[in-house]
Amino acid sequence: MANPPSSSSRSWLSNLSTYASRLYFLLIILQIPIFRIPCRAGTCSTPLHVTSSQLIASEIFPVAAVKVLLYPGAIANGIVTNMTIPSWDNLLDIYNLTDVKGGASTTDLQRLEVLAGSYFSVAGALIGILKAGRMSMFGTLLIVWGLVKEGFLGKNADATQTILVYPTIVIALICAFSSVKYDLNKLTTSTPARPIAKPMKSSTKSKLR
Repeated sequence: MANPPSSSSRSWLSNLSTYASRLYFLLIILQIPIFRIPCRAGTCSTPLHVTSSQLIASEIFPVAAVKVLLYPGAIANGIVTNMTIPSWDNLLDIYNLTDVKGGASTTDLQRLEVLAGSYFSVAGALIGILKAGRMSMFGTLLIVWGLVKEGFLGKNADATQTILVYPTIVIALICAFSSVKYDLNKLTTSTPARPIAKPMKSSTKSKLR
């Protein structure tokens, strides 16, 4: 029989979903590029950029709320690129979201899996800070399926539009799957041995007769 895992390893496994959720949140909120696809804003490289263009175009969320989501990634990108902090007022210009309401919706409708996956990914990253769940995993899988369907299966492909997938999508997948909290008691508890049934004495004597 295999020895049960130590308390330190079980503690690390129990906190794995928390660490993965936080890393996934940073990946989304800091807008680390994981793909490159055409969208309403021109070209989007993060789930947050895709989601923001849709939120502003549909006017579901206030523009200020969308800016709050975009600003941390804009600061990180500005510091890494040219050691400057972008202006709050010019934030929509940086992401090409000023005229997104007049953009054609067919570009996003052709990529519904990526659009829906981006929504789930952003929502899952925000909710995952409070409680780990499966929304991030579903969102990332939808994005991967949408990119695979268009890039490899040739669905809705346009020769003038380039679709790229960055290696960071592997990190997003690992974090999304690891953020799901599993029941360690069921995984670590061994199945009790089943007793072997013994024949009754009466039946044994009857067979001998």
